[in-house]
Amino acid sequence: MYNKNIKLVLAALTVGLGIWQMTESFIGNGIMLILLASVFVFLYFKNEMILLAFLRLRKQDFVGAKKWLDKIKNPEAALVTKQQGYYNYLNGLMVSQTNVNEAEKYFKKAEKLGLSMATDMAMVKMNLAGIAMTKNRKREADLLLEEAKKLDKHNMLDEQIKMLKQQMKKMGQPRQQFGKHSRGNRYF
Repeated sequence: MYNKNIKLVLAALTVGLGIWQMTESFIGNGIMLILLASVFVFLYFKNEMILLAFLRLRKQDFVGAKKWLDKIKNPEAALVTKQQGYYNYLNGLMVSQTNVNEAEKYFKKAEKLGLSMATDMAMVKMNLAGIAMTKNRKREADLLLEEAKKLDKHNMLDEQIKMLKQQMKKMGQPRQQFGKHSRGNRYF
């Protein structure tokens, strides 16, 4: 993985070399080098390790995704702000099955840094709502679910949000201890 600044230097050098090739009447070489420079610019905004981790997650390979994310040694220096958000988002997804407290830290950091897609931010809010629900913070969970619903413009998370709301309703209902009658048996 190259540092983000090295990617920009490589892009500038490749564009310069492409322009030089064009001035020397090698138009095809110049065009190819400029297209190659666009790859470096693309990788400046989309980190290759994060892209590879996303591909692993699509195949449900959490171990492989974690290996790709672990190759990013210093995320604050190596990644742009949005990439840092995705780095924390992916780590939160992977840790959410085992350690809820650590997952909450990752998701809150991802929320603070921001993500480029509204659906991804809705997913972060929905996961934070689920964590708040498990910690009996019903008010916070309800607010986060409403924010997630507003961010989910294409209704991709609609069923998951409805399911979490139903679970919250079940949490708020008092439990009946004596069968059908909540006041107990009346034997006066």
